[in-house]
Amino acid sequence: MNIQKVGIIGAGNMGSGIAQKVAQEGISVVMLDVEEKFVKNGLNNIKKTLSEAVERKILSEDQTDEILNRISGTTNKDELKDADIIIEAVFEDFEVKKNLFNNLDKICKEKTVFATNTSSFSISELGSSIKRNDKFIGLHFFYHPAKNRLLEIIPGKNTSQNTIDLAEVFSKIIGKTAINVLDSPGFAVNRFFVPWLNESTRILEENIANIPTIDDVAKKVFKIPIGPFELMNLTGIPIAYHSTVSLGEKLGDFYNPSNLLKNQFEKKEEWNLNGQIDLSKVKIIEERLLGTVFIVACYLVEEGVSSIEDIDRGAKIGLRWRRGPFEIMNKYGIERSYEIVKKYVEKYHMLGIPSILEKQNKSKKIWKFNFVDLKIKDNIAKIIINRPEAMNSINEEVINQLDKKFIEANNNSKVKGIVLEGAGKAFIAGADIQYFINKIEQNKIDDIYNFTKYGHSVINKIDESNKPVIVKLDGIALGGGAEIALAADTIVATEKGCIGFPETGIGIYPGLGGTQRTTKYIGKELAKYLIFTGKILDAKSAHSIGLIEYVFNQDEIDNKIFELVLGGNVIKKSNKRPLKLPENFQKIKNFFIDENIDSILSGSKDLDELGQKLAKIISYKAPIAIKLANKIIDEGNLLDLKEGLKLELDSLSKIFSTDDALEGLRSIIKRQRPNFKGN
Repeated sequence: MNIQKVGIIGAGNMGSGIAQKVAQEGISVVMLDVEEKFVKNGLNNIKKTLSEAVERKILSEDQTDEILNRISGTTNKDELKDADIIIEAVFEDFEVKKNLFNNLDKICKEKTVFATNTSSFSISELGSSIKRNDKFIGLHFFYHPAKNRLLEIIPGKNTSQNTIDLAEVFSKIIGKTAINVLDSPGFAVNRFFVPWLNESTRILEENIANIPTIDDVAKKVFKIPIGPFELMNLTGIPIAYHSTVSLGEKLGDFYNPSNLLKNQFEKKEEWNLNGQIDLSKVKIIEERLLGTVFIVACYLVEEGVSSIEDIDRGAKIGLRWRRGPFEIMNKYGIERSYEIVKKYVEKYHMLGIPSILEKQNKSKKIWKFNFVDLKIKDNIAKIIINRPEAMNSINEEVINQLDKKFIEANNNSKVKGIVLEGAGKAFIAGADIQYFINKIEQNKIDDIYNFTKYGHSVINKIDESNKPVIVKLDGIALGGGAEIALAADTIVATEKGCIGFPETGIGIYPGLGGTQRTTKYIGKELAKYLIFTGKILDAKSAHSIGLIEYVFNQDEIDNKIFELVLGGNVIKKSNKRPLKLPENFQKIKNFFIDENIDSILSGSKDLDELGQKLAKIISYKAPIAIKLANKIIDEGNLLDLKEGLKLELDSLSKIFSTDDALEGLRSIIKRQRPNFKGN
């Protein structure tokens, strides 16, 4: 699945944004439109967006030059004939799209996969109009595609598994969080989002409240910065109107646009956002907007269009809502959510309450979410930490699910090897910080200890498995994520992989085996360097010191893992020979040997320039955490792994009881540098 060239058809806002994102991730792009002026406009849009990124210090001038050099504009379809994948992003006209793909079908090489960014047409219908319908798929991007991480992957009825696999690899390469959706009107996100917009106009049409009141309630209920009317003004009322018409044509009257939305579209005017907020109307607006979202989200699950996890993911990542529909139902309580939907059904004379909500209400239990997936294919078990909206951070539920899935995979006699990986941009970006803060504030340090102790038992199962265990590192592994990764036999990374221990910078130390396994595998000196400084190593640097075993390209990593497992070439970390360190790491190591450790921790004036730099970094970390980590690493180095892990665990309550721990953990939420006082 080597993706080297991507074609984008349509140089408007969506097309140019997709082209920019693909080029940012190092892939050559050809952007095509029917006239040269449209191509130039698209390129200018990209330049403008990139210049804004330079102003905000997200990208450098050199980086933007490299990105622009990967994009070529054209009006000649022949320049797309050898593309690996072509994404169509033209205006919503079925015949135009159909004719375009028929034309491309004749021009392009057999390998080329076609994708449409349509938000309203059936993928199966569009795909059936071409010969290579097995290589046709929906890739629904969200605005602005260079910034919004969500991507809906929608196979048609004839789309092959190879095409789906390629789409999933492509989404990872371009840094998207993909959700898999059946080919259904509105797919997943627009199916509940468009009616949400439409419902706001119905509330206005019924004179229940004015626009400022509806927007204000929506912002507070859904924890969003912009209300529905302001959002429609921003993105364009025609988009909201046409999306509503499209859903209404396929799904019936409930989805049809309100007369007010239709009139506003025909007037070609924006909504007037002026007026006073009326707090007496809050409850009815709240229940109407929630009812819309709740009932449609339940329909989506009932019809098998998407899962509760992916629907919530779509809302949080694609729409930037604080919570997804099912999380909101949990927050309000299933009984109240049920009553809200019941009122809604009665108002619109619907056939009935979705059966999954009826069942949930009878159980009196909140919705349960699956954050860890297990897939077994070709005798290899893939365990995927699937919480990308939270960078796959671990909490009690995630660890519990990981435990169950690992036991299931390990006990399966057909499984020859187990691969752990993370969905989205991270493997695991550490533990859920808010969990720790809540427990400290509630004076429940014992809960943190018990959670960590259980985490040790799960990680030990990974370490002690009689089957080869590989971590696929295609993003960040921080703190607990790095500790889980180090329990595997082998870490196989892409260039996007990185690993580190940031704990001492937030008032604690690595407590899931990080002080011990890191020491056993790369020596206590480099373990201290990583833990004391919080340095995050890129994949190549981590590979050079033996923390990571392999680094492969993103589009070949799955095949390489397959070869390692089935070829019997996975060797346990503990059995690997030490590497000769690169010169830069040898210099760093010397600062952390026993004779020099006091100098680096005290910031001695006798240190050279590099030593002073390292000492300064360490001086910003929590002093109690540094002192404890130093002691645990030294003492653990003299013990076997089992005893060393017990030693690490025994000091956990002490570190979480410090003022520095609470200060450091809160600093993450506040996004400010902590002020450690050594208390």
